[in-house]
Amino acid sequence: MKQHHILITPGDGIGPEVMTEVKKIISFLNTEHLTNITITERPIGGAAYDIHGVPVTDETIDIARKADCVLLGAVGGPQWDGVEYSLRPEAGLLKIRKDLDLFANLRPAIVFDALIQASTLKPDIVQGLDILIVRELTGGVYFGQPRGIFDLPNGERQGINTQVYTTSEIRRVGRVAFELARKRQGHVTSCEKANVMESGKLWREEMTKLQMEYPDVRLSHMYADNCAMQLLKNPRQFDVIVTDNLFGDILSDEASMLTGSLGMLPSASLGACDQNGHQNALYEPVHGSAPDIAGQGKANPLAAILSFAMALRFSLDLPAIADHIEASTRTILDNGIRTGDIMAAGCRMVSTSEMGDTLITELKRTQKKAVE
Repeated sequence: MKQHHILITPGDGIGPEVMTEVKKIISFLNTEHLTNITITERPIGGAAYDIHGVPVTDETIDIARKADCVLLGAVGGPQWDGVEYSLRPEAGLLKIRKDLDLFANLRPAIVFDALIQASTLKPDIVQGLDILIVRELTGGVYFGQPRGIFDLPNGERQGINTQVYTTSEIRRVGRVAFELARKRQGHVTSCEKANVMESGKLWREEMTKLQMEYPDVRLSHMYADNCAMQLLKNPRQFDVIVTDNLFGDILSDEASMLTGSLGMLPSASLGACDQNGHQNALYEPVHGSAPDIAGQGKANPLAAILSFAMALRFSLDLPAIADHIEASTRTILDNGIRTGDIMAAGCRMVSTSEMGDTLITELKRTQKKAVE
């Protein structure tokens, strides 16, 4: 059995709690001889700053480059609000994304039937929803130069951020979207603001050219503000949405709320494959560090566990095990097992660790049934 090496960076807030449940899942899979995964653990974010004075060390970045993938818990918390911007926990996340060249962020927005009432939209609008947003992650306004806050001669201050994209940056994230659409419903919606932004005009032109290489995939163009409206009006029209860093940040957060809880949503950030076929990748739950409930056993670990399932699918080439975890997750939700964020009448509330244990029990049950 092929050995895989994963770097786990639990981070801050509820990050260590949810990653503990992921480690339990990995231990179970190893014990059942379904996987052969070794783990290295390093701090990131505020936890790294408190120990090393930086939100991520060069050693951690080096380990991440060599690992099959990275599993991240969450970063951030109010205790680091006064830290210099370049040393804040979030800077560690931006650095590891940039240093690993993780240019494509995958954010699924899936409505589980058992949680359909948790959405703020009507059930008939979101039932069966399954959207994948592909966000360009290392370019655009978050990294463009020049940037900064400057003093003007007239005494005013000016904040500058630069939106910039090149052909290669657009085409490589576009390829990810088209390739994924081929495995889904075959429809890509490309979102920008070509009507008012030159970078958006270039984005639209390059996506149009790229689609010629994927004649089996339908391409639609949509202004980002219209996409925001359509996600609320008719979200099931979308299959794969591909967009830039800024709009992807906003639209993926909007899409996540269609599902009813951030505690259920995984994500992946992928780099390019090198000449040896190795691909840098980082997987993390969408929910953030939630410092208000940290250490209380209230956190929902399913987003972190489903992020691990994405890692099994995209980085470890173990899609059947990923399917097993996702199916078992649906089963325990159908059986009314809930953490507080997704609690509903008639369901049973469980702690973070109890949710992980329940999932393992279901995995064991279905594994035994499969053997029989």
